[in-house]
Amino acid sequence: MIDNRSEPTPTKKRTEHGILPGDLPTEKLLERIVRVDHAGEYGAVRIYEGQLAVLGNSDKADVIRHMAKQEREHRDKFNELIGARRVRPTALMPVWHAAGFALGAATALMGERAAMACTAAVEEVIDEHYAKQAAALGDDEAELRETIQKFREDELEHRDTAIAHEAEETPGYEALSAVIKKGSKLAIWLSERF
Repeated sequence: MIDNRSEPTPTKKRTEHGILPGDLPTEKLLERIVRVDHAGEYGAVRIYEGQLAVLGNSDKADVIRHMAKQEREHRDKFNELIGARRVRPTALMPVWHAAGFALGAATALMGERAAMACTAAVEEVIDEHYAKQAAALGDDEAELRETIQKFREDELEHRDTAIAHEAEETPGYEALSAVIKKGSKLAIWLSERF
C-alpha cells in the first residue's frame, strides 16, 4: 500500500506583526527596525568621534578607535539597508549628529573612566534593544536577524571592554549611567517614529 500522506514540514517562523489591534503592520515594523538601527549606529560613531576629539592621545585612544571602527562598519551596513529597503532615515539625524558628538566629548572631558561609562551605559541599552528586535524577526528575515545578532555581540564586547577599563569606577557612575540609558531609550523611541 502506498502512503500518500506528505511528510510534515518544519514550520518556519515568519515575521508577523500587527496581529492585535494597535500593533504595527509587519512592513512598518521592519521600516522602524532599519530606521532606528541606522540612526543608532550613526549616533554611536558620533559618540566615539566626540570621545576621540578629547582623548585622541590618551591611553584609551586605541581601545576607543577599535570600537569606533566596528561602529562605522555597523553604520555602513545600515546605510546599505536603508537604501536597499527604501526606508526613510530618521528626520532627527541632525540632532543625533550634534548630540552624539556632544555626549562623547562631554563624557571624555570628565575623564577616561567616564567615557567608558558612557559606552557601557549605551551598550547595555542596545543589547536589550537588539535582543527584542532579533526575537521579533522570523526566518523570512533571517539575514536581517543575523546582522542584528552579530552587531549585538559586538556591542556586548564594547560593554565588557568599557567595564574592564574601569567604567564602574567613575565618580557618580550610577547617576551618569542612568541618565545616559534614559537618553538612549528616548533616542530609540524618537528615531523609530520620526
